[in-house]
Amino acid sequence: MSRDASVRSFVALELEPPLRVALGELQQRLAPALGAIRLVRPEGIHLTLRFLGPTRPEQVDGLAQQLAAAAQSCAALGARVGGLGTFPERGSPRVLWLGVELPPAAHELQRACERAAREVGFEPESRPFRPHLTLGRWRDRCPRPALPVAELGPARLESLALFRSETAPAGAVYTPLARFRLGPA
Repeated sequence: MSRDASVRSFVALELEPPLRVALGELQQRLAPALGAIRLVRPEGIHLTLRFLGPTRPEQVDGLAQQLAAAAQSCAALGARVGGLGTFPERGSPRVLWLGVELPPAAHELQRACERAAREVGFEPESRPFRPHLTLGRWRDRCPRPALPVAELGPARLESLALFRSETAPAGAVYTPLARFRLGPA
């Protein structure tokens, strides 16, 4: 990254390969009933803890130090994945998501990511944290689809990352700027 260029970034928990495979299979089962939805590539699905937006190089450096400490103080996490929903809750849907039930330690990790963002100059996040995995997005208005029960069960989350996000015709490309294993080194 150039020392004077900002990048669009976010902080997220990475998903293990078996969960990504299960998410891809779920997307393929759901797709015929979802109309003109643009599905997120399974390799791009993640659990966002803090969206940052335009991020300067010095902010990346400061975040990396603080996120390393936050990750080290949080052991690997168990989560339960299931429950489909849409954003917004009323009107034409824009985002299809799958819920993630997290233990209290994950919520503390999210708060640590929020504190780190504020300390390097980001405004406080105005929306409450709602753990979810984005499966797809609708560009055009459409009726709300009937969503089946979708339970993928338990999952393990072991890695925190600071990602760069770049838009591309085939969908966003996420590149880790820094990656941290959860738990003591």
